Amino acid sequence: MLSKSQIKLITSLKQKKYRVQHGLFVVEGVKTINELLKSHLQMHRLYTTETFNIDAKLEVLITESELKKISFLTTPNTALAVFEIPKPKKIQENSLIVALDAVRDPGNLGTIIRLCDWFGISDLVCSTETVDCFNPKVVQATMGSITRVNISYLDLNQFLSDTKLPVFGAFMEGANVYETTLINKGVLVMGNEANGISKTIEALINNKISIPRFGNIQATESLNVATATAILLSEFKRR
Repeated sequence: MLSKSQIKLITSLKQKKYRVQHGLFVVEGVKTINELLKSHLQMHRLYTTETFNIDAKLEVLITESELKKISFLTTPNTALAVFEIPKPKKIQENSLIVALDAVRDPGNLGTIIRLCDWFGISDLVCSTETVDCFNPKVVQATMGSITRVNISYLDLNQFLSDTKLPVFGAFMEGANVYETTLINKGVLVMGNEANGISKTIEALINNKISIPRFGNIQATESLNVATATAILLSEFKRR
């Protein structure tokens, strides 16, 4: 049975300030929970309507109505787990790194984390204005990839100023990526959904690239940031 204090703790983790305060985040759904159980992440507690056959001290069997009280989903998925937020590892500047400048949409960030996992990008660096990767919607969208990508939140301006790697950035008016020489070591910067890369960060980018439009009318304003990231990563890795 769920206690009032457990309900209060879990529901508070929807907000970043409480995730930071407690060092915990929520994961929902059997598939994603199993992905995280196989990782280096430490589970704090599991609340489930069907037993997982794990450490009895960590597993709490609850009813469907109790699950609805703590779930952040419209249709709860039989289990909800609380995991400890891991400490980020040191950034390895010996391959391609993806950097995000104020990406705000949880779905976009979750998809970009999955893309990093798919394309073998070990490090994802995020400006402090980027949505928190432990936001429940982000975690849900990563489908477990959050365990395989090192995500760091930092002063992006400082990081790009200090790095010795070449810095690439996605711009509407950049050089055609299909005609640009790409290398396997560098930083690829992707910008905010509405405003793109900020002027401060733009000043630190020495390789502006773009994805050309092929449509006859060419009326589409821009690509979704996650879609653009997928195309650019594919092109970097193809070379």
